[in-house]
Amino acid sequence: MKSLLRIACSARIAHSALRVALVVGTVLNLVNQSGVILVGIGISWFHLLLNYFVPYCVASYSAAKNEITKREDED
Repeated sequence: MKSLLRIACSARIAHSALRVALVVGTVLNLVNQSGVILVGIGISWFHLLLNYFVPYCVASYSAAKNEITKREDED
């Protein structure tokens, strides 16, 4: 578990996960809150943050898990 977290927090994976989160989070926010975003009232800031946080976690976990599997296959 420690190595998974360490790898997931590496600069390369964090940067890549951030780019994924920006794209996916923006799409999710447009889909989930487009009505209130266009009108400009009642935006759920908690859900807006979650729409970016969840894709970031998924992308960084997936990349870290892939890196661990790759290292195990090399050994």
